[in-house]
Amino acid sequence: VQVVESGGGSVQPGESLRLSCTASGNRLPIYVMGWYRQVAGNQREMVARMATQVGGTNYADSVKGRFTISRGSVQNSVDLQMDSLKPEDTAVYYCNVIVDNGGDYVQYWGQGTQVTVSP
Repeated sequence: VQVVESGGGSVQPGESLRLSCTASGNRLPIYVMGWYRQVAGNQREMVARMATQVGGTNYADSVKGRFTISRGSVQNSVDLQMDSLKPEDTAVYYCNVIVDNGGDYVQYWGQGTQVTVSP
């Protein structure tokens, strides 16, 4: 499974960015697609994720009300709309894909995309 992210960049506080993630090459159903982020020296943390077959979502408390995860315009893709960005949102954002292998769940990661929020 190949996982490709796009849409990172540098913005000022209060501005918006939209990240996109597409998974390809999977022959098994995708169970969850989501976004994590990591600052150097810290653990990777979940930002938002979606159960792709039922559409349920959950978010980190730090982004609730500002970020929205949604299905993308193509199959096996998700977008992350990030509004009211803050400097503390600066991180490398990674797309995470979990496929359902008959009850065994296998996860894949994208290469990461940098998001920088600074005045």
